[in-house]
Amino acid sequence: MKIEGGRPLRGGSAGLRRGAENRSSGRPDDVVVAIRDVRVYPSPDAKPIDGVSVVLRAGRIEAVGPEVRVPEAAEVLSPDGGVVTAGFWNSHVHFTEPRWGDPALASPKQLGDGLRDMLSSRGFTTAVDTGSDPRTTLALRARVESGELPGPTILTAGPSIFPPNGIPYYVRDSIPDEVRPFVPQPSSPAAATKVVEEILSAGADLIKLFTGSYVERGTVTNMPLPIARAAVTAAHARGRLVFSHPSNLDGVRVAQRAGVDVLAHPPDTVRGIDEALLRGLVAQGISMIPTLKMFATTVTSDPAYLDPIHAIVRRFRELGGRLLFGTDVGYMPDYATDEEFRALVACGLDGRAILRSLTTAPAERFGVAAERGTVAPGRRADLVVLDGDPVEDPTAFARVHATIVRGKVIYARGGR
Repeated sequence: MKIEGGRPLRGGSAGLRRGAENRSSGRPDDVVVAIRDVRVYPSPDAKPIDGVSVVLRAGRIEAVGPEVRVPEAAEVLSPDGGVVTAGFWNSHVHFTEPRWGDPALASPKQLGDGLRDMLSSRGFTTAVDTGSDPRTTLALRARVESGELPGPTILTAGPSIFPPNGIPYYVRDSIPDEVRPFVPQPSSPAAATKVVEEILSAGADLIKLFTGSYVERGTVTNMPLPIARAAVTAAHARGRLVFSHPSNLDGVRVAQRAGVDVLAHPPDTVRGIDEALLRGLVAQGISMIPTLKMFATTVTSDPAYLDPIHAIVRRFRELGGRLLFGTDVGYMPDYATDEEFRALVACGLDGRAILRSLTTAPAERFGVAAERGTVAPGRRADLVVLDGDPVEDPTAFARVHATIVRGKVIYARGGR
């Protein structure tokens, strides 16, 4: 998918091009699906509606309500005590693990199993790849969109853009020697502009900058502000969002001054991160993806390290900052989401706030709120069926009964 081009961003939002938005994860054709006798949350802020049937036809929500007639030809889901919400977004994933192999040639079973394990069995109907080999991501996305593979909508940043001599130590050794000279590390604003234009022209939907890169454990190299600003300007000129991996205070400052749209993580070197900085991020409309489980599982579970990160997320939200749900799976090999939900609760989020981060917040950030993020007739039929009410019990977010993309059931527990 492309982001709507040809205009500067206002407030850092963007919309998917109409033609791209109509691309499907498999053609919906005349498929009819009905979900019977469930509780529905039309939006994170709406009251739930009980005893509802939902009918989906040709990729759209046709009807929602207690008196809705279920067509005889429909594929029917009747989950006992089920709860329906809009489909979940995972706004931070990677397709870098060996399991993806060569996605242009790998078997549909291998790739379908991977998509199910990592994404669709977790309720994700949209996944935002924040830095992978575009040959992998674009080939995988093409097979999903052709209908060959059941999977979520995939947006991609293509390759990450690093500071000069700034490839992170934890990915450096995995890059083949013959590829390393081509890893984007622009050394001037002009070079940054060229790199962004090349990445977007190759099919990327957003841009990912490492404004702070751990070149060694405990040592951060920051992207020079003129380079970051040129990259953001080039991306915004084509209507694309820019994500930043900030790492430390200077990385956040560069991201803020350059005008990025989303912090892909909170900084984990927290020295100097204060109230004034967080207020500035919120005032500028910059979103944040917590990725709390990733820090706890790939770095350390030491509270002395984790607690300050949690405090940043908590205060950012208290100040009105917009959070987008994301886990960093693909880099993090553990796909389960329950620990991320528990960590968000520990940061003060209730079920409605978490649902917002999974649905309306990313839909608004990507400019597709008229199509996705809520449950209403005419909206795109991206839905999740849960075993339990996540507003009453946030652990239910991890109990996925079924996942539906464009009106097609791509995952049903025990069934596919």
